[in-house]
Amino acid sequence: MKIGIEAQRIFRPKKHGMDMVVLELIRNLQKIDTQNSYIVYVKPDSDICLESTPNFKICELGGSSYPAWEQYALPKAAYRDGCDILHCTSNTGPLFCKVPLITTLHDIIYLESLSLLKKGGTAYQKFGNLYRRWVVPPVVKKSLKVVTVSEFERKRIKDFMGLGDNLISIYNGVGEHFTKITDKEILKDAKERYKLPDRFLFFLGNTDPKKNTPNVIKAFMLFNSVSEIKYKLVMLDYKEDALMQVLRDIGWPDARNEIHLTGYVPNRELPAIINQASLFLYPSLRESFGIPILEGMRCGVPVITSNTSSMPEVAGDAAELVDPANPSQIVNAIVKILNNSTYKDELIIKGFQRASLFSWRKMAQEYHNLYLNCK
Repeated sequence: MKIGIEAQRIFRPKKHGMDMVVLELIRNLQKIDTQNSYIVYVKPDSDICLESTPNFKICELGGSSYPAWEQYALPKAAYRDGCDILHCTSNTGPLFCKVPLITTLHDIIYLESLSLLKKGGTAYQKFGNLYRRWVVPPVVKKSLKVVTVSEFERKRIKDFMGLGDNLISIYNGVGEHFTKITDKEILKDAKERYKLPDRFLFFLGNTDPKKNTPNVIKAFMLFNSVSEIKYKLVMLDYKEDALMQVLRDIGWPDARNEIHLTGYVPNRELPAIINQASLFLYPSLRESFGIPILEGMRCGVPVITSNTSSMPEVAGDAAELVDPANPSQIVNAIVKILNNSTYKDELIIKGFQRASLFSWRKMAQEYHNLYLNCK
C-alpha cells in the first residue's frame, strides 16, 4: 500500500502545534511500519527535521502559495506517485483529488462564534479562517475518513457538519522529552539563555483570541497585587507591539514590567523552561485537545486549565479547572495551589499519571490501523 501524507509546513523553523503533530506521526510511523510505502509531501524550508528511510520518501513541492500548493500541486503529485490514499493532516485538503482522502480536522473553531472573523486576530489568521470556511465543508464530505483529536471535537463536528460513521477521534500524544529535569546545568543554561526570572508562572499564549491572553494577564496582575511573594509571567514568542496592545485594551499598561518575553523557543528546549515554573497557566477559551496541558504535567508542574471544550477530557482530575472568562477564578486557582503544598504535590503526582496515558506512538498506531482499513 502506498500512503501519501501532507506535511506541508514541517520544515519551517517556527513550527506550530499541527506541524508538531504530523512530525511526530511520521517519526513514529517510521518506527512501527516497515512494510507499506509512504510519500511525505512538504514545502522546502530551512529546518530539515525529517529524513527519508527505505519506505518513507520525502517529496518537496515548492514554488506555490499555500492555497495553490494544497489545491493543485499536492493532489497532482499524489496522483502522479500512485498513492492509494492521501492523508491531509492540518484541517484542510484539496477540493478535487483523484486519490481517496483521509482528513485530520483538528477543530472547527473558525466556523463557530469565536471565529477570528469576529474577534480580532492577525490578517494572516483571518485569511486562514476564510480559506478554511470555504474549503473544509466540501473536503470532509468527500473524505473516506475524517479524524479529529477528542471526543468533544468529534461531537461538535458531527453536530455541525452532519457526518456519520466516517468521523472518528484519535487522541494526540505528548513528547517524551517533556519530563522532569534533574540536571542543574540544563536548567541553568535555559535560565541564562532565556533570561528567566527566579520565580515565575508560565503562560503559553499567543495572539489567537481563543488563548485568552487578556484574562490571563488580568488574573496574573490581580494575583501579584495581593501576593506577598512576587512573581513574573513568562510568555514565549509574543511580539512586543501585540502585547502592548493587549495591555492597553485591558487598561493595564504597567503590567509590561511584570511580563517576561523569551522570544521563540524551539520545542526541544521548552521543557527546561517549564520545569522552572511554579505554575503552568493554560486557561484557553476553546481547545480541540490541548497538548500543552500534558506537557506541563510531564514536566512535574501543576496545571491550571479550563472547564470548557476538550480540556476537562484531556486533563481529567489532574489539573485545576476554572472558568476561563472569569479572572477571579483563575486568581483563586493560583492561590489555592501556591498556598497549599499538599494539594500542589497531589496535582503533580496525578499529572504524571494522567500524561502517561497519551503518547505519539499510540496515536501513530491508531492511524496505521486506519490506513490499513482503508484498503
